[in-house]
Amino acid sequence: QGAVRRQALYACGTCTPPGAEPAGICLACSYECHGSHRLFELYTKRNFRCDCGNGKFKNLQCKLFPDKSKVNSGNKYNDNFYGLYCTCKRPYPDPEDEIPDEMIQCIVCEDWFHGRHLGAVPPDSGDFHEMVCQACMKHCPFLWAYASQLAVPALTKVNSLEDERIVLKAEESEEQKKEIKKESGVERQETKEEKQMEEFNEPSTSSGSAYMYGYCSKFLQIFPVETAKATSESLLCKLKELQSNHFLKKDTATFWPSNWRSKLCTCEECLKMYSELEVQFLTDECDTVLAYENKGTSDQETERRDPLMDTLNSMNRVQQVELICEYNDLKTELIDYLRRFADEGTVVKREDIHHFFEEFRSRKRQRTDRMQYYCS
Repeated sequence: QGAVRRQALYACGTCTPPGAEPAGICLACSYECHGSHRLFELYTKRNFRCDCGNGKFKNLQCKLFPDKSKVNSGNKYNDNFYGLYCTCKRPYPDPEDEIPDEMIQCIVCEDWFHGRHLGAVPPDSGDFHEMVCQACMKHCPFLWAYASQLAVPALTKVNSLEDERIVLKAEESEEQKKEIKKESGVERQETKEEKQMEEFNEPSTSSGSAYMYGYCSKFLQIFPVETAKATSESLLCKLKELQSNHFLKKDTATFWPSNWRSKLCTCEECLKMYSELEVQFLTDECDTVLAYENKGTSDQETERRDPLMDTLNSMNRVQQVELICEYNDLKTELIDYLRRFADEGTVVKREDIHHFFEEFRSRKRQRTDRMQYYCS
Protein backbone atom coordinates (compact mmCIF):
# COMPACT_ATOMS: atom_id res chain seq x y z
CA GLN A 1 0.00 0.00 0.00
CA GLY A 2 3.01 2.31 0.08
CA ALA A 3 3.62 4.56 3.06
CA VAL A 4 0.70 4.10 5.45
CA ARG A 5 -0.53 7.27 7.13
CA ARG A 6 -0.20 5.75 10.61
CA GLN A 7 0.23 2.12 11.62
CA ALA A 8 1.50 -0.12 14.40
CA LEU A 9 5.12 -1.11 13.82
CA TYR A 10 7.68 -3.56 15.19
CA ALA A 11 11.43 -4.00 14.88
CA CYS A 12 12.91 -7.49 14.71
CA GLY A 13 15.97 -7.95 16.93
CA THR A 14 16.55 -11.38 15.36
CA CYS A 15 16.71 -10.22 11.74
CA THR A 16 18.21 -6.74 12.32
CA PRO A 17 20.49 -6.92 15.40
CA PRO A 18 22.56 -3.93 16.64
CA GLY A 19 25.03 -2.96 13.93
CA ALA A 20 22.68 -3.90 11.09
CA GLU A 21 20.55 -1.39 9.22
CA PRO A 22 17.37 -0.44 11.10
CA ALA A 23 14.13 -1.80 9.69
CA GLY A 24 10.46 -1.76 10.63
CA ILE A 25 7.76 -4.35 10.04
CA CYS A 26 3.98 -4.05 10.09
CA LEU A 27 1.61 -5.89 12.42
CA ALA A 28 0.67 -8.53 9.83
CA CYS A 29 4.31 -9.40 9.10
CA SER A 30 5.08 -9.56 12.83
CA TYR A 31 2.61 -12.50 12.99
CA GLU A 32 3.23 -14.16 9.64
CA CYS A 33 6.97 -13.70 9.05
CA HIS A 34 8.50 -13.01 12.50
CA GLY A 35 6.22 -14.90 14.88
CA SER A 36 9.05 -16.72 16.73
CA HIS A 37 11.56 -13.81 16.60
CA ARG A 38 12.58 -11.26 19.23
CA LEU A 39 10.46 -8.19 18.48
CA PHE A 40 10.47 -4.59 19.77
CA GLU A 41 7.08 -2.91 19.84
CA LEU A 42 7.32 0.61 18.40
CA TYR A 43 3.65 1.48 18.94
CA THR A 44 2.62 3.66 15.96
CA LYS A 45 4.56 5.77 13.49
CA ARG A 46 3.44 7.92 10.59
CA ASN A 47 4.14 7.62 6.84
CA PHE A 48 5.99 4.31 7.09
CA ARG A 49 6.16 1.41 4.63
CA CYS A 50 6.86 -2.12 5.88
CA ASP A 51 10.48 -3.24 5.30
CA CYS A 52 9.89 -6.97 5.80
CA GLY A 53 11.83 -8.99 3.23
CA ASN A 54 13.39 -6.03 1.41
CA GLY A 55 17.11 -5.33 0.91
CA LYS A 56 17.68 -4.87 4.66
CA PHE A 57 16.88 -8.55 5.31
CA LYS A 58 19.57 -10.90 3.99
CA ASN A 59 17.94 -14.31 4.35
CA LEU A 60 14.27 -13.49 4.76
CA GLN A 61 11.52 -13.23 2.17
CA CYS A 62 8.17 -11.72 3.09
CA LYS A 63 5.46 -14.39 3.06
CA LEU A 64 2.64 -11.91 2.48
CA PHE A 65 4.15 -9.79 -0.31
CA PRO A 66 7.44 -11.17 -1.72
CA ASP A 67 7.97 -8.52 -4.42
CA LYS A 68 9.11 -5.42 -2.56
CA SER A 69 11.33 -2.43 -3.25
CA LYS A 70 14.86 -2.92 -1.93
CA VAL A 71 14.75 0.33 0.05
CA ASN A 72 11.91 2.47 1.39
CA SER A 73 13.55 5.89 1.06
CA GLY A 74 10.61 7.69 2.68
CA ASN A 75 10.93 5.82 5.99
CA LYS A 76 12.49 7.53 9.00
CA TYR A 77 14.40 5.58 11.64
CA ASN A 78 15.75 6.27 15.12
CA ASP A 79 17.13 4.33 18.10
CA ASN A 80 13.66 2.89 18.78
CA PHE A 81 14.31 0.37 15.99
CA TYR A 82 17.09 -1.10 18.15
CA GLY A 83 14.90 -1.19 21.25
CA LEU A 84 16.41 2.00 22.75
CA TYR A 85 14.39 5.03 23.84
CA CYS A 86 14.63 8.51 25.34
CA THR A 87 17.70 10.74 25.64
CA CYS A 88 19.20 8.12 27.96
CA LYS A 89 19.11 5.48 25.17
CA ARG A 90 17.82 2.72 27.42
CA PRO A 91 15.52 -0.22 26.65
CA TYR A 92 11.93 -0.38 27.85
CA PRO A 93 11.15 -2.01 30.14
CA ASP A 94 14.59 -1.42 31.67
CA PRO A 95 15.61 -4.12 34.18
CA GLU A 96 18.27 -1.79 35.64
CA ASP A 97 15.92 1.15 36.18
CA GLU A 98 14.39 1.05 39.65
CA ILE A 99 12.54 4.39 39.31
CA PRO A 100 8.88 3.98 38.33
CA ASP A 101 8.32 6.38 35.43
CA GLU A 102 5.93 6.44 32.49
CA MET A 103 7.14 6.83 28.90
CA ILE A 104 5.63 9.61 26.76
CA GLN A 105 5.86 9.80 22.97
CA CYS A 106 6.84 13.04 21.22
CA ILE A 107 4.45 13.79 18.37
CA VAL A 108 7.19 15.29 16.19
CA CYS A 109 10.16 12.88 16.33
CA GLU A 110 7.95 10.02 17.64
CA ASP A 111 10.64 8.90 20.11
CA TRP A 112 9.60 7.86 23.62
CA PHE A 113 10.86 9.69 26.73
CA HIS A 114 10.92 9.12 30.48
CA GLY A 115 8.86 11.76 32.24
CA ARG A 116 11.89 12.77 34.31
CA HIS A 117 14.01 13.43 31.21
CA LEU A 118 11.80 16.12 29.66
CA GLY A 119 13.12 19.13 31.58
CA ALA A 120 9.72 19.65 33.18
CA VAL A 121 7.49 17.60 35.43
CA PRO A 122 4.65 16.32 33.19
CA PRO A 123 1.06 17.13 34.20
CA ASP A 124 -1.18 14.20 35.09
CA SER A 125 -1.60 11.96 32.04
CA GLY A 126 -5.30 12.83 31.85
CA ASP A 127 -4.62 16.57 31.68
CA PHE A 128 -2.79 16.60 28.34
CA HIS A 129 -3.08 14.72 25.05
CA GLU A 130 0.21 15.30 23.23
CA MET A 131 3.81 16.19 24.01
CA VAL A 132 6.65 17.85 22.07
CA CYS A 133 10.12 17.04 23.45
CA GLN A 134 12.93 19.50 24.19
CA ALA A 135 14.87 18.82 20.99
CA CYS A 136 11.77 19.23 18.81
CA MET A 137 10.83 22.49 20.55
CA LYS A 138 14.29 23.79 19.56
CA HIS A 139 13.68 22.53 16.02
CA CYS A 140 10.24 24.23 15.94
CA PRO A 141 10.74 27.42 18.01
CA PHE A 142 7.54 28.96 16.63
CA LEU A 143 5.63 26.59 18.95
CA TRP A 144 6.70 28.67 21.97
CA ALA A 145 4.42 31.48 20.81
CA TYR A 146 1.48 29.05 20.84
CA ALA A 147 2.62 27.44 24.09
CA SER A 148 2.11 30.73 25.94
CA GLN A 149 -1.61 30.51 25.12
CA LEU A 150 -2.40 26.83 24.52
CA ALA A 151 0.05 24.52 26.32
CA VAL A 152 -0.91 22.74 29.53
CA PRO A 153 1.20 24.26 32.35
CA ALA A 154 4.02 22.06 33.59
CA LEU A 155 6.08 22.45 36.75
CA THR A 156 9.61 23.36 35.63
CA LYS A 157 12.12 21.12 37.31
CA VAL A 158 14.94 23.10 38.99
CA ASN A 159 17.84 20.73 39.44
CA SER A 160 20.29 22.94 41.33
CA LEU A 161 20.90 26.32 42.97
CA GLU A 162 22.74 27.34 39.83
CA ASP A 163 19.56 26.86 37.78
CA GLU A 164 17.68 28.85 40.42
CA ARG A 165 20.13 31.74 40.08
CA ILE A 166 19.68 31.70 36.28
CA VAL A 167 15.91 32.06 36.69
CA LEU A 168 16.34 34.95 39.16
CA LYS A 169 18.84 36.61 36.86
CA ALA A 170 16.38 36.44 33.98
CA GLU A 171 13.70 38.07 36.14
CA GLU A 172 16.13 40.80 37.22
CA SER A 173 17.04 41.48 33.59
CA GLU A 174 13.38 42.16 32.80
CA GLU A 175 13.23 44.67 35.67
CA GLN A 176 16.42 46.28 34.41
CA LYS A 177 14.86 46.70 30.96
CA LYS A 178 11.93 48.54 32.53
CA GLU A 179 14.32 50.84 34.36
CA ILE A 180 16.18 51.58 31.13
CA LYS A 181 12.89 52.38 29.43
CA LYS A 182 11.99 54.87 32.16
CA GLU A 183 15.36 56.58 31.99
CA SER A 184 15.31 56.90 28.19
CA GLY A 185 11.83 58.39 28.15
CA VAL A 186 10.42 55.59 26.03
CA GLU A 187 7.85 54.75 28.67
CA ARG A 188 6.68 58.39 28.78
CA GLN A 189 6.27 58.32 24.99
CA GLU A 190 4.27 55.10 25.18
CA THR A 191 2.02 56.65 27.85
CA LYS A 192 1.41 59.67 25.62
CA GLU A 193 0.43 57.45 22.69
CA GLU A 194 -1.89 55.40 24.91
CA LYS A 195 -3.58 58.62 26.06
CA GLN A 196 -4.09 59.67 22.46
CA MET A 197 -5.62 56.31 21.60
CA GLU A 198 -7.99 56.63 24.58
CA GLU A 199 -9.13 60.00 23.22
CA PHE A 200 -9.93 58.32 19.89
CA ASN A 201 -12.06 55.70 21.63
CA GLU A 202 -14.28 58.32 23.35
CA PRO A 203 -17.83 58.56 21.93
CA SER A 204 -18.25 61.22 19.25
CA THR A 205 -21.31 63.41 18.75
CA SER A 206 -20.56 63.89 15.05
CA SER A 207 -21.97 61.77 12.24
CA GLY A 208 -20.63 58.27 11.62
CA SER A 209 -18.66 59.17 8.48
CA ALA A 210 -17.06 62.21 10.08
CA TYR A 211 -16.16 60.15 13.15
CA MET A 212 -14.53 57.41 11.06
CA TYR A 213 -12.66 60.00 8.98
CA GLY A 214 -11.36 61.69 12.11
CA TYR A 215 -10.37 58.37 13.66
CA CYS A 216 -8.48 57.22 10.55
CA SER A 217 -6.68 60.52 10.09
CA LYS A 218 -5.51 60.52 13.71
CA PHE A 219 -4.50 56.86 13.43
CA LEU A 220 -2.37 57.59 10.35
CA GLN A 221 -0.75 60.57 12.05
CA ILE A 222 0.66 58.25 14.70
CA PHE A 223 1.30 55.16 12.56
CA PRO A 224 2.81 55.48 9.07
CA VAL A 225 1.00 53.81 6.19
CA GLU A 226 3.58 51.02 6.07
CA THR A 227 3.02 50.24 9.76
CA ALA A 228 -0.74 50.13 9.31
CA LYS A 229 -0.33 47.76 6.37
CA ALA A 230 1.98 45.50 8.40
CA THR A 231 -0.53 45.51 11.25
CA SER A 232 -3.36 44.39 8.95
CA GLU A 233 -1.19 41.64 7.50
CA SER A 234 -0.16 40.40 10.92
CA LEU A 235 -3.81 40.05 11.91
CA LEU A 236 -4.20 37.55 9.07
CA CYS A 237 -1.50 35.37 10.63
CA LYS A 238 -2.24 33.91 14.06
CA LEU A 239 1.45 33.26 14.66
CA LYS A 240 2.52 36.87 14.04
CA GLU A 241 -0.22 38.06 16.37
CA LEU A 242 1.02 35.75 19.13
CA GLN A 243 4.66 36.63 18.48
CA SER A 244 3.86 40.30 18.99
CA ASN A 245 3.02 39.47 22.61
CA HIS A 246 5.62 38.62 25.23
CA PHE A 247 6.38 34.92 25.50
CA LEU A 248 9.24 32.97 27.05
CA LYS A 249 11.29 30.20 25.44
CA LYS A 250 12.43 27.46 27.81
CA ASP A 251 14.65 24.42 27.51
CA THR A 252 11.82 22.00 28.30
CA ALA A 253 9.25 19.82 26.63
CA THR A 254 5.71 21.14 26.20
CA PHE A 255 2.38 19.45 26.86
CA TRP A 256 -0.69 20.15 24.75
CA PRO A 257 -4.46 19.69 25.19
CA SER A 258 -6.82 18.07 22.71
CA ASN A 259 -7.68 20.00 19.51
CA TRP A 260 -4.71 22.35 19.94
CA ARG A 261 -3.62 21.58 16.38
CA SER A 262 -6.74 23.27 15.02
CA LYS A 263 -5.51 26.54 16.60
CA LEU A 264 -2.30 26.61 14.50
CA CYS A 265 -2.15 29.19 11.73
CA THR A 266 -2.64 27.90 8.19
CA CYS A 267 -1.75 31.05 6.26
CA GLU A 268 0.53 30.74 3.23
CA GLU A 269 3.68 31.78 5.08
CA CYS A 270 3.08 29.37 7.96
CA LEU A 271 2.34 26.46 5.64
CA LYS A 272 5.62 27.16 3.87
CA MET A 273 7.41 27.21 7.24
CA TYR A 274 5.84 23.87 8.24
CA SER A 275 7.01 22.37 4.96
CA GLU A 276 10.59 23.62 5.42
CA LEU A 277 10.67 22.18 8.96
CA GLU A 278 8.99 18.93 7.73
CA VAL A 279 6.18 19.21 10.27
CA GLN A 280 3.21 19.66 7.91
CA PHE A 281 1.38 16.96 9.89
CA LEU A 282 0.95 19.30 12.87
CA THR A 283 -2.12 20.90 11.28
CA ASP A 284 -3.70 17.50 10.56
CA GLU A 285 -5.88 16.34 13.43
CA CYS A 286 -6.28 12.94 11.75
CA ASP A 287 -2.53 12.43 12.32
CA THR A 288 -2.97 12.15 16.10
CA VAL A 289 -2.68 8.82 17.89
CA LEU A 290 -6.12 9.47 19.40
CA ALA A 291 -7.65 9.69 15.91
CA TYR A 292 -5.86 6.45 14.98
CA GLU A 293 -7.20 4.68 18.08
CA ASN A 294 -10.74 5.97 17.51
CA LYS A 295 -10.64 4.73 13.91
CA GLY A 296 -9.49 1.30 15.10
CA THR A 297 -12.33 1.15 17.63
CA SER A 298 -14.85 2.15 14.95
CA ASP A 299 -13.49 -0.49 12.53
CA GLN A 300 -13.76 -3.18 15.21
CA GLU A 301 -17.36 -2.24 15.93
CA THR A 302 -18.14 -2.46 12.21
CA GLU A 303 -16.53 -5.92 12.00
CA ARG A 304 -18.53 -7.13 15.01
CA ARG A 305 -21.83 -6.09 13.45
CA ASP A 306 -24.00 -8.92 12.11
CA PRO A 307 -24.80 -8.36 8.40
CA LEU A 308 -28.07 -10.28 8.80
CA MET A 309 -29.21 -7.99 11.62
CA ASP A 310 -28.24 -4.91 9.61
CA THR A 311 -30.36 -6.18 6.71
CA LEU A 312 -33.30 -6.93 8.99
CA ASN A 313 -33.20 -3.45 10.52
CA SER A 314 -33.58 -1.93 7.05
CA MET A 315 -36.80 -3.88 6.34
CA ASN A 316 -40.43 -3.54 7.35
CA ARG A 317 -42.16 -6.10 9.56
CA VAL A 318 -43.51 -8.34 6.73
CA GLN A 319 -40.12 -8.45 4.98
CA GLN A 320 -38.40 -9.30 8.25
CA VAL A 321 -40.68 -12.30 8.87
CA GLU A 322 -40.22 -13.57 5.30
CA LEU A 323 -36.43 -13.25 5.48
CA ILE A 324 -36.24 -15.07 8.82
CA CYS A 325 -38.40 -17.91 7.50
CA GLU A 326 -36.29 -18.26 4.35
CA TYR A 327 -33.09 -18.19 6.39
CA ASN A 328 -34.33 -20.93 8.72
CA ASP A 329 -35.42 -23.07 5.76
CA LEU A 330 -31.99 -22.68 4.14
CA LYS A 331 -30.19 -23.49 7.39
CA THR A 332 -32.29 -26.62 8.05
CA GLU A 333 -31.99 -28.02 4.52
CA LEU A 334 -28.23 -27.32 4.33
CA ILE A 335 -27.58 -29.10 7.64
CA ASP A 336 -29.61 -32.12 6.51
CA TYR A 337 -27.77 -32.17 3.16
CA LEU A 338 -24.30 -32.01 4.72
CA ARG A 339 -25.15 -34.62 7.36
CA ARG A 340 -25.36 -37.27 4.59
CA PHE A 341 -21.73 -36.60 3.66
CA ALA A 342 -20.69 -36.81 7.31
CA ASP A 343 -22.51 -40.13 7.79
CA GLU A 344 -20.93 -41.61 4.64
CA GLY A 345 -17.47 -40.13 5.43
CA THR A 346 -17.18 -38.49 1.99
CA VAL A 347 -15.67 -35.11 1.12
CA VAL A 348 -17.96 -32.22 0.17
CA LYS A 349 -16.94 -30.86 -3.24
CA ARG A 350 -17.65 -27.59 -4.98
CA GLU A 351 -20.05 -29.33 -7.36
CA ASP A 352 -22.08 -30.69 -4.41
CA ILE A 353 -22.61 -27.19 -3.01
CA HIS A 354 -23.62 -25.83 -6.41
CA HIS A 355 -26.07 -28.74 -6.83
CA PHE A 356 -27.62 -28.05 -3.39
CA PHE A 357 -28.27 -24.37 -4.11
CA GLU A 358 -29.71 -25.09 -7.55
CA GLU A 359 -32.20 -27.52 -6.01
CA PHE A 360 -32.94 -25.10 -3.16
CA ARG A 361 -33.74 -22.27 -5.59
CA SER A 362 -35.90 -24.63 -7.67
CA ARG A 363 -37.92 -25.67 -4.59
CA LYS A 364 -38.24 -22.04 -3.53
CA ARG A 365 -39.71 -21.08 -6.94
CA GLN A 366 -42.23 -23.90 -6.70
CA ARG A 367 -43.32 -22.72 -3.23
CA THR A 368 -43.69 -19.07 -4.22
CA ASP A 369 -45.61 -19.96 -7.43
CA ARG A 370 -48.24 -21.76 -5.36
CA MET A 371 -48.46 -19.12 -2.59
CA GLN A 372 -50.77 -16.15 -2.68
CA TYR A 373 -50.96 -13.54 0.03
CA TYR A 374 -54.17 -11.68 0.89
CA CYS A 375 -54.81 -8.80 3.25
CA SER A 376 -57.47 -9.55 5.86
